[in-house]
Amino acid sequence: MESPDHFLNIVFHHENHAGDDLALCAGFQRGAWRSEQFANHIIEWLPEFALTHSELEELGHHNALKIIRRAAKTVYQSEKYGKRGEFGEILLHIAMRQVYDTLPAVSKIYYKTSPNETVKGFDAVHVVRNPDGLELWIGETKFYKDVKAAIRDVADEIVDHLETDYLESEFILIGNKVDPAWPEAKELRSLLNNNVSLDDVFKKVCIPVLITYESDVTKHYAATNDRYIDKLKQEVLSEYTHLRDRISNKYTERFNEDLPVTVHVFFVPLANKSELITKLDTKLKGLQL
Repeated sequence: MESPDHFLNIVFHHENHAGDDLALCAGFQRGAWRSEQFANHIIEWLPEFALTHSELEELGHHNALKIIRRAAKTVYQSEKYGKRGEFGEILLHIAMRQVYDTLPAVSKIYYKTSPNETVKGFDAVHVVRNPDGLELWIGETKFYKDVKAAIRDVADEIVDHLETDYLESEFILIGNKVDPAWPEAKELRSLLNNNVSLDDVFKKVCIPVLITYESDVTKHYAATNDRYIDKLKQEVLSEYTHLRDRISNKYTERFNEDLPVTVHVFFVPLANKSELITKLDTKLKGLQL
Protein backbone atom coordinates (compact mmCIF):
# COMPACT_ATOMS: atom_id res chain seq x y z
CA MET A 1 0.00 0.00 0.00
CA GLU A 2 1.49 3.36 -1.02
CA SER A 3 1.60 6.05 1.62
CA PRO A 4 2.76 9.68 1.94
CA ASP A 5 6.48 10.35 2.15
CA HIS A 6 8.04 10.14 5.60
CA PHE A 7 8.00 13.41 7.54
CA LEU A 8 8.61 12.75 11.23
CA ASN A 9 12.21 12.54 12.39
CA ILE A 10 12.98 9.41 14.38
CA VAL A 11 15.04 11.19 17.02
CA PHE A 12 15.88 7.93 18.72
CA HIS A 13 14.80 4.30 18.59
CA HIS A 14 15.85 1.89 21.31
CA GLU A 15 14.94 -1.79 20.96
CA ASN A 16 14.54 -4.13 23.94
CA HIS A 17 12.81 -7.41 24.73
CA ALA A 18 9.69 -5.72 26.14
CA GLY A 19 9.23 -3.53 23.09
CA ASP A 20 10.76 -0.48 21.42
CA ASP A 21 11.11 3.04 22.84
CA LEU A 22 10.92 5.77 20.19
CA ALA A 23 10.76 9.54 19.96
CA LEU A 24 9.38 11.14 16.79
CA CYS A 25 9.68 14.87 16.18
CA ALA A 26 8.30 17.19 13.51
CA GLY A 27 11.62 19.04 13.42
CA PHE A 28 12.37 22.68 12.70
CA GLN A 29 12.64 25.08 9.77
CA ARG A 30 14.07 28.60 9.70
CA GLY A 31 14.40 28.51 13.47
CA ALA A 32 10.82 27.46 14.26
CA TRP A 33 9.04 24.18 15.06
CA ARG A 34 7.34 22.89 11.90
CA SER A 35 3.71 23.08 13.04
CA GLU A 36 2.31 24.10 9.65
CA GLN A 37 4.19 21.37 7.79
CA PHE A 38 3.24 18.86 10.50
CA ALA A 39 -0.45 19.69 10.10
CA ASN A 40 -0.18 19.37 6.31
CA HIS A 41 1.47 15.96 6.66
CA ILE A 42 -1.25 14.70 9.00
CA ILE A 43 -3.90 15.77 6.48
CA GLU A 44 -2.06 13.82 3.72
CA TRP A 45 -2.78 10.63 5.68
CA LEU A 46 -6.48 11.40 6.05
CA PRO A 47 -7.78 9.17 3.22
CA GLU A 48 -5.85 6.09 4.37
CA PHE A 49 -6.82 6.71 7.99
CA ALA A 50 -10.53 7.31 7.41
CA LEU A 51 -11.47 5.16 4.41
CA THR A 52 -11.99 1.43 3.95
CA HIS A 53 -9.82 -0.71 1.70
CA SER A 54 -12.57 -0.76 -0.93
CA GLU A 55 -12.97 3.02 -0.88
CA LEU A 56 -9.23 3.52 -1.30
CA GLU A 57 -9.24 1.13 -4.24
CA GLU A 58 -11.90 3.30 -5.91
CA LEU A 59 -9.96 6.54 -5.37
CA GLY A 60 -8.98 8.22 -8.64
CA HIS A 61 -8.59 11.62 -10.28
CA HIS A 62 -12.32 11.68 -11.11
CA ASN A 63 -13.53 11.37 -7.51
CA ALA A 64 -10.51 12.26 -5.32
CA LEU A 65 -11.85 15.57 -4.00
CA LYS A 66 -15.29 14.12 -3.27
CA ILE A 67 -13.84 11.16 -1.34
CA ILE A 68 -11.33 13.29 0.57
CA ARG A 69 -14.11 15.64 1.62
CA ARG A 70 -16.12 12.66 2.83
CA ALA A 71 -13.09 11.46 4.80
CA ALA A 72 -12.73 14.87 6.46
CA LYS A 73 -16.40 14.86 7.46
CA THR A 74 -16.12 11.31 8.74
CA VAL A 75 -13.23 12.16 11.07
CA TYR A 76 -15.20 14.69 13.08
CA GLN A 77 -17.74 17.48 12.93
CA SER A 78 -17.38 19.29 16.20
CA GLU A 79 -16.66 22.72 17.64
CA LYS A 80 -14.94 21.00 20.59
CA TYR A 81 -12.02 19.92 18.45
CA GLY A 82 -9.45 20.55 21.18
CA LYS A 83 -10.93 17.84 23.40
CA ARG A 84 -11.20 15.07 20.83
CA GLY A 85 -8.85 12.16 20.27
CA GLU A 86 -8.90 11.79 16.48
CA PHE A 87 -5.67 13.73 16.05
CA GLY A 88 -3.84 11.32 18.34
CA GLU A 89 -5.32 8.38 16.47
CA ILE A 90 -4.08 9.71 13.12
CA LEU A 91 -0.62 10.26 14.63
CA LEU A 92 -0.53 6.69 15.94
CA HIS A 93 -1.55 5.48 12.48
CA ILE A 94 1.25 7.53 10.90
CA ALA A 95 3.88 6.35 13.40
CA MET A 96 3.09 2.67 12.91
CA ARG A 97 3.03 2.97 9.14
CA GLN A 98 6.25 5.00 8.94
CA VAL A 99 8.36 3.02 11.41
CA TYR A 100 7.02 -0.55 11.11
CA ASP A 101 5.22 -0.54 7.75
CA THR A 102 2.06 -1.96 9.32
CA LEU A 103 -1.12 -2.58 7.35
CA PRO A 104 -4.28 -0.83 8.59
CA ALA A 105 -7.02 -3.37 9.25
CA VAL A 106 -9.92 -1.31 10.57
CA SER A 107 -10.44 2.42 10.94
CA LYS A 108 -12.01 3.31 14.28
CA ILE A 109 -14.02 5.91 12.41
CA TYR A 110 -16.30 3.08 11.26
CA TYR A 111 -17.29 2.35 14.85
CA LYS A 112 -19.15 5.67 14.92
CA THR A 113 -22.93 5.76 14.82
CA SER A 114 -23.21 9.58 14.84
CA PRO A 115 -20.90 12.35 13.53
CA ASN A 116 -19.69 13.68 16.89
CA GLU A 117 -19.51 10.39 18.75
CA THR A 118 -16.26 9.65 20.58
CA VAL A 119 -15.54 5.97 20.02
CA LYS A 120 -14.31 3.79 22.86
CA GLY A 121 -11.94 0.88 22.42
CA PHE A 122 -8.53 0.47 20.88
CA ASP A 123 -7.32 3.55 19.01
CA ALA A 124 -5.83 1.59 16.11
CA VAL A 125 -6.11 -1.87 14.60
CA HIS A 126 -3.25 -2.78 12.25
CA VAL A 127 -1.41 -5.97 11.31
CA VAL A 128 2.12 -6.94 10.34
CA ARG A 129 2.68 -9.86 8.00
CA ASN A 130 5.35 -12.19 9.42
CA PRO A 131 6.65 -15.52 8.03
CA ASP A 132 4.53 -17.40 10.59
CA GLY A 133 1.35 -15.37 9.99
CA LEU A 134 -0.27 -12.11 10.99
CA GLU A 135 0.78 -10.10 14.03
CA LEU A 136 -2.06 -7.98 15.45
CA TRP A 137 -1.26 -4.41 16.53
CA ILE A 138 -3.94 -2.89 18.76
CA GLY A 139 -2.92 0.60 19.76
CA GLU A 140 -3.64 3.24 22.36
CA THR A 141 -2.91 6.96 22.20
CA LYS A 142 -3.14 10.11 24.32
CA PHE A 143 -2.97 13.49 22.58
CA TYR A 144 -2.04 15.42 25.74
CA LYS A 145 0.04 18.37 26.90
CA ASP A 146 1.21 16.73 30.13
CA VAL A 147 3.29 13.58 29.67
CA LYS A 148 2.73 12.32 33.23
CA ALA A 149 -1.06 12.63 32.95
CA ALA A 150 -0.92 10.83 29.60
CA ILE A 151 1.13 7.98 31.10
CA ARG A 152 -1.29 7.61 34.01
CA ASP A 153 -4.37 7.52 31.79
CA VAL A 154 -3.04 5.34 28.98
CA ALA A 155 -1.59 2.72 31.37
CA ASP A 156 -4.93 2.36 33.14
CA GLU A 157 -6.73 2.13 29.82
CA ILE A 158 -4.43 -0.57 28.46
CA VAL A 159 -4.94 -2.79 31.51
CA ASP A 160 -8.71 -2.27 31.35
CA HIS A 161 -8.68 -3.23 27.67
CA LEU A 162 -6.86 -6.48 28.38
CA GLU A 163 -9.76 -7.83 30.43
CA THR A 164 -11.02 -11.07 28.90
CA ASP A 165 -14.63 -9.93 28.42
CA TYR A 166 -13.51 -6.65 26.90
CA LEU A 167 -11.12 -8.33 24.45
CA GLU A 168 -13.67 -10.89 23.34
CA SER A 169 -16.29 -8.23 22.61
CA GLU A 170 -13.74 -5.96 20.93
CA PHE A 171 -12.48 -8.77 18.71
CA ILE A 172 -16.04 -9.44 17.57
CA LEU A 173 -16.43 -5.76 16.66
CA ILE A 174 -13.12 -5.75 14.80
CA GLY A 175 -14.04 -8.88 12.86
CA ASN A 176 -17.36 -7.37 11.85
CA LYS A 177 -15.72 -4.14 10.66
CA VAL A 178 -13.00 -5.70 8.49
CA ASP A 179 -13.54 -4.94 4.81
CA PRO A 180 -14.15 -8.35 3.13
CA ALA A 181 -12.18 -7.13 0.09
CA TRP A 182 -9.04 -6.50 2.18
CA PRO A 183 -6.47 -9.23 1.32
CA GLU A 184 -5.78 -10.11 4.99
CA ALA A 185 -9.45 -10.17 6.06
CA LYS A 186 -9.92 -13.95 6.23
CA GLU A 187 -6.74 -14.59 8.22
CA LEU A 188 -7.42 -11.78 10.70
CA ARG A 189 -10.97 -13.02 11.31
CA SER A 190 -9.57 -16.51 11.91
CA LEU A 191 -7.12 -15.16 14.49
CA LEU A 192 -9.90 -13.27 16.29
CA ASN A 193 -12.41 -16.13 16.19
CA ASN A 194 -14.04 -16.68 19.56
CA ASN A 195 -12.91 -20.33 19.49
CA VAL A 196 -9.24 -19.26 19.52
CA SER A 197 -7.78 -19.04 23.04
CA LEU A 198 -6.62 -15.60 24.11
CA ASP A 199 -3.37 -17.29 25.15
CA ASP A 200 -2.74 -18.07 21.47
CA VAL A 201 -3.85 -14.62 20.33
CA PHE A 202 -1.47 -12.94 22.81
CA LYS A 203 1.45 -14.69 21.11
CA LYS A 204 0.64 -12.63 18.01
CA VAL A 205 -0.34 -9.31 19.61
CA CYS A 206 1.57 -6.16 20.39
CA ILE A 207 0.34 -2.83 21.72
CA PRO A 208 1.77 0.35 20.22
CA VAL A 209 1.31 3.36 22.51
CA LEU A 210 1.64 6.95 21.28
CA ILE A 211 1.81 9.91 23.64
CA THR A 212 2.09 13.55 22.65
CA TYR A 213 3.16 16.15 25.18
CA GLU A 214 4.32 19.76 25.24
CA SER A 215 8.08 19.54 25.50
CA ASP A 216 10.15 22.16 27.31
CA VAL A 217 13.10 21.09 25.16
CA THR A 218 11.26 21.38 21.84
CA LYS A 219 9.89 24.78 22.83
CA HIS A 220 13.38 26.18 23.40
CA TYR A 221 15.26 24.74 20.43
CA ALA A 222 15.36 25.82 16.80
CA ALA A 223 17.13 22.90 15.08
CA THR A 224 17.44 19.13 15.32
CA ASN A 225 21.08 18.80 16.33
CA ASP A 226 23.03 16.56 18.70
CA ARG A 227 22.39 18.83 21.66
CA TYR A 228 18.65 18.85 21.01
CA ILE A 229 18.57 15.06 20.75
CA ASP A 230 20.57 14.67 23.99
CA LYS A 231 18.29 17.06 25.86
CA LEU A 232 15.18 15.34 24.52
CA LYS A 233 16.50 11.97 25.66
CA GLN A 234 17.10 13.36 29.13
CA GLU A 235 13.55 14.73 29.18
CA VAL A 236 11.79 11.46 28.36
CA LEU A 237 14.14 8.60 29.22
CA SER A 238 12.68 8.04 32.67
CA GLU A 239 9.14 8.38 31.27
CA TYR A 240 9.51 5.22 29.18
CA THR A 241 10.40 3.27 32.31
CA HIS A 242 7.58 4.93 34.25
CA LEU A 243 5.02 3.94 31.62
CA ARG A 244 6.24 0.37 31.25
CA ASP A 245 6.42 -0.17 35.01
CA ARG A 246 2.93 1.23 35.52
CA ILE A 247 1.42 -1.01 32.84
CA SER A 248 3.28 -4.11 34.03
CA ASN A 249 2.56 -3.58 37.74
CA LYS A 250 -1.12 -2.84 37.22
CA TYR A 251 -1.52 -5.85 34.96
CA THR A 252 0.25 -8.16 37.42
CA GLU A 253 -1.85 -6.89 40.32
CA ARG A 254 -5.10 -7.50 38.45
CA PHE A 255 -4.36 -10.76 36.65
CA ASN A 256 -1.66 -12.32 38.84
CA GLU A 257 0.60 -12.95 35.85
CA ASP A 258 3.21 -11.10 33.82
CA LEU A 259 2.15 -8.85 30.97
CA PRO A 260 1.71 -11.24 27.99
CA VAL A 261 2.11 -8.75 25.12
CA THR A 262 4.84 -6.59 23.61
CA VAL A 263 4.45 -2.83 24.06
CA HIS A 264 6.04 -0.33 21.68
CA VAL A 265 6.12 3.28 22.96
CA PHE A 266 6.16 6.41 20.78
CA PHE A 267 6.66 9.83 22.36
CA VAL A 268 5.91 12.82 20.12
CA PRO A 269 7.14 16.12 21.63
CA LEU A 270 5.17 19.21 20.67
CA ALA A 271 6.25 22.82 20.97
CA ASN A 272 2.66 24.02 21.09
CA LYS A 273 -0.33 21.66 21.11
CA SER A 274 -2.96 24.41 20.74
CA GLU A 275 -1.21 25.82 17.67
CA LEU A 276 -1.13 22.40 16.01
CA ILE A 277 -4.76 21.51 16.66
CA THR A 278 -5.93 24.94 15.50
CA LYS A 279 -4.13 24.41 12.19
CA LEU A 280 -5.54 20.90 11.87
CA ASP A 281 -9.05 22.09 12.66
CA THR A 282 -8.84 24.82 10.03
CA LYS A 283 -7.59 22.42 7.37
CA LEU A 284 -10.19 19.74 8.14
CA LYS A 285 -13.04 22.23 8.09
CA GLY A 286 -11.73 23.70 4.84
CA LEU A 287 -11.90 20.26 3.23
CA GLN A 288 -15.54 19.88 4.26
CA LEU A 289 -16.73 22.88 2.25
